[in-house]
Amino acid sequence: MKVRTSITLSKDLIEKIDSLAGSYGNRSALIENAVRDLIAAREKLDRDQSDLEIINKQADTLNSEAMDVLSYQVDL
Repeated sequence: MKVRTSITLSKDLIEKIDSLAGSYGNRSALIENAVRDLIAAREKLDRDQSDLEIINKQADTLNSEAMDVLSYQVDL
């Protein structure tokens, strides 16, 4: 469901939006797509940060396992 809203943007930004809007259908479609992309990018950053925290919490264990595996290698 679409909801009508009103926002205030600078004149130069509106001009740039209007110059691109044709390929999206109209100004609203362009802005909606841009905001969706921004939200998706932010959500990905949040997931990546969460994953990094999990990896960092397990770093000592992971490094220990890697060193153990490397100790089985034979020099040729």
